[in-house]
Amino acid sequence: MRHILALDAGTGSGRAVLFDENGRQLAAASREWTHKEEPGFPGSMTFERDRNWEMIASAIREVLGQVPGANVAAISTTSMREGIALYDEAGEELWACANVDARAVEEVRELRAQDPGLERWAYLRSGQTFALGAAPRLLWLKRHQPEIYERASKMAMLSDWVAARLGAEIAVDPSNGGTTGLFSLKTRQWDAEIAERVGIKPELISAPVYESGTPIGEVSAAAAAQTGLLAGVPIVMGGGDAQLGTVGVGATRVGDAAVFGGSFWQQEVNLGEPLADESGRIRMNFASVPGTWQAEAIVFFPGIAARWFRDAFAPDLKEKAAAEGRDAYELLEALAETVPPGSHGITPVLSNAMDYSHWRHAAPSFLNFPLDPEKSHRGAFFRALQENAAIVTLANLRRIADLTGSFPESVIFASGAAKGRLWPQILADVLQVPVRIPMVKEATALGAAIAAGVGVGIFDDMPGAADALVRWDRVVEPNEANRQVYEETYQRWAEAYPPQLELADRGVTAHMWIAPGE
Repeated sequence: MRHILALDAGTGSGRAVLFDENGRQLAAASREWTHKEEPGFPGSMTFERDRNWEMIASAIREVLGQVPGANVAAISTTSMREGIALYDEAGEELWACANVDARAVEEVRELRAQDPGLERWAYLRSGQTFALGAAPRLLWLKRHQPEIYERASKMAMLSDWVAARLGAEIAVDPSNGGTTGLFSLKTRQWDAEIAERVGIKPELISAPVYESGTPIGEVSAAAAAQTGLLAGVPIVMGGGDAQLGTVGVGATRVGDAAVFGGSFWQQEVNLGEPLADESGRIRMNFASVPGTWQAEAIVFFPGIAARWFRDAFAPDLKEKAAAEGRDAYELLEALAETVPPGSHGITPVLSNAMDYSHWRHAAPSFLNFPLDPEKSHRGAFFRALQENAAIVTLANLRRIADLTGSFPESVIFASGAAKGRLWPQILADVLQVPVRIPMVKEATALGAAIAAGVGVGIFDDMPGAADALVRWDRVVEPNEANRQVYEETYQRWAEAYPPQLELADRGVTAHMWIAPGE
């Protein structure tokens, strides 16, 4: 039996996950990390390369220890998107930052001020805006650490950094590299004209581009000594975490739609060609499946809001769940199930609908709750939070449908929020389409493993592999009886949100989140 190793450099941890060639997870190990702020540079989030590599190497050693005699036939890597690493001409690492790095606020503003039409022009070519792109960060380096900028000769993503540490060529793929904002949607390659217009030297976009599933090297002797892997194991191009995650949940064909319900809720809809969103609201990405693209929207912080509510308002349930070996969210959902759809009109204000070109969110609040303990209690507020995540998802999918011309016939729902019984039903009822829930717990890692398997011939292609490997837990059908109440809930939220956002824009309240440069 051959085995496949997936490595994931996530925002909060580095992970190693080992699968067999039938997609069965055999072992996993994780190492939590944080990203330090550079002294004197507010908003900076440095990616500590040596420390983090040792964590990944340690996770690999642990996984191999769990499966003695593992026959690793291929390795692929994935990572948080937008995080970048720079190299000199000799391929030596110079600098890296995490995706949450927000040091380049002034550079974003200056790019917009020097040419008011530049960001929109670049967005229509690349699918990305400046807020999370590489260009402002590189211009920040040019200004504040010019010695690094001048030595830098090549840029890659953090998934590529992991692969290079293992022994692969320094290269990028469209699904992750495209989040730099320096790729052409049409060609799936670096866009030299964008780099020139934003003021980035051309050497920085010289790393070769390979599609996910392409062999790019072998494990070096040095990496073998550090990790316990055998030298010579093939390394295969991986990709961005969200894009490989869609592969890992079986959303690989044009028209497929996936919702990932974690700290953020991401909506990914597969496209057969890149579409120009004249409204500027939707992010356009490259899918990991060659020749496909994705319209992406994001709901900010549903998982974080649920955790806040658990810790702030239900510490007793958290303790009870721990004592009984249960999940605290299971107990909260039991309370929420006693509340009728619509949560007695309680309207949370958290994430805005996706507006990629003007990315900002109102101050967190609850509106319209009755001063009645029979209606406004923990279960009602928690259900309202769950419904709100689904309502904003509906808003986002409707915006994508405005672009594509059709609403998804069904959606795949994965990650933490899909584990319960109530949240998937609420999502199905709000969207009024079937919600399919896969069994996989490590969707991103499985997607990376599929890419690795394609690279060495274990699988013919990613769609076929996903069809064979992704197993389904259940399908949640929508309750037609709840259609009207949730449409009313949606309309109430849509009317209530703009005034709350205006208050934050005026400084009366504080934005929950606002993009750099807004």
